[in-house]
Amino acid sequence: MIREETVFGPIFSRRLGSSLGINLLPEKGKICNFDCIYCECGWNRDGRNDMVLPTANKVQHDLEKKLQELCANGTPVDSITFSGDGEPTLNPQFAEIIDLTLALRDRYYPQAVVSVLSNATRVHIPQIFEALRRVDNPIMKIDAPTNALAALINQPAPGYDVGRVVEALKQFDGNFVLQTCMLRSAEFDSSSPEVLNGWMQIVRQLHPREIMVYTIDRPTPMQGLQKISPEEMYKMVQPLIDEGFSIQIKG
Repeated sequence: MIREETVFGPIFSRRLGSSLGINLLPEKGKICNFDCIYCECGWNRDGRNDMVLPTANKVQHDLEKKLQELCANGTPVDSITFSGDGEPTLNPQFAEIIDLTLALRDRYYPQAVVSVLSNATRVHIPQIFEALRRVDNPIMKIDAPTNALAALINQPAPGYDVGRVVEALKQFDGNFVLQTCMLRSAEFDSSSPEVLNGWMQIVRQLHPREIMVYTIDRPTPMQGLQKISPEEMYKMVQPLIDEGFSIQIKG
């Protein structure tokens, strides 16, 4: 069970290098409109002991203090990354916090990128989309090509629809990063033709500038999940590589 402070790290990220994290959710709890079976933060039901969201003022104070310390110590930062204990766009001050983070990045670490790890459920909201478009790396998740499979893997809040998410992501005109976790359980297999072909069709529709394909790396709340090797994932996405897609594969 991971519980993050408002600003944490930097930690080494398989995908982003030296990553300074920003958690827009509770420091001792979890708020998410997904309840993914592989989430390293655990089940939503186990994270309800703290429901307090950090304000824009708190994020600004904590982030500037941390950036000043890192600068003084000569610590490298490759990415300032919104992740943490749940879905960052659920914070009602998300757009304002993005703007203040970009300003602080420009002041202290202009070479760093600003990244947002999101499940893409709120991209259809204009204010959220405009904020995501302002960051360097809007990293949007689609793990499943159908609502039925998303119900197994992501266990989303009522109303989730893969088709609506795909339509919302089209607004980026390909200028975003698509992130997908590939894994197996007794009920599904990300490498099966029906799952893989459906996912690849979504990739072709959206044509993201980069795709991050990865598998489970830490203990998961659901038991019995199996990771997929980098070698197998490479074979799975080979047709997309042949078509010219930029794909980052992490085991």
